[in-house]
Amino acid sequence: MSQGTLKPVAQLLSIPVQAGVTAALWAAWLGWDQHRDVHPDGTTTGPYEAWQVIGLVLTLLAPVCWAAARRYFTGAVLGTTVGLTVAAFYDWSDDSSGLFVIGVGLVALGSLVATSVVTALIAAAMREA
Repeated sequence: MSQGTLKPVAQLLSIPVQAGVTAALWAAWLGWDQHRDVHPDGTTTGPYEAWQVIGLVLTLLAPVCWAAARRYFTGAVLGTTVGLTVAAFYDWSDDSSGLFVIGVGLVALGSLVATSVVTALIAAAMREA
C-alpha cells in the first residue's frame, strides 16, 4: 500500500459512513431498552444494563479498527464520535431536567479520547510493520 495520503473525498466520506454504522450499533445495543428498573426501596436504575454498554463498546472496536487500518483516521475518530454523540442526544433528549446535555458531552469527550487512542495505536502498529 502506498504511504501517500488518501484521496480527500474518501477521507471525508468515511466520516458519515462511520457515523451511520456507529448510530446503528447504538440502536441495536441501547435503543430498544427505554425503561428504568424500580427497586423495592424506591430507587431506580437504568435504562441500560452493563452488558449492553460493554457490548456496544466491543462491537464499536471492529469498525474503528477497520477504518484505522485502512488509514481513514478521520472517519475512525470523528465519525464514531459524531455517531455516538448524535445517538445519545436523540436517545436522551426527552429528559425534562436538561441534564442530559452533560451526559451527551461526556459521551462526546469519552468517545473522542477512546477512538483517538485506538486509532493512534493502530497507526503506530502499521508504521512498525
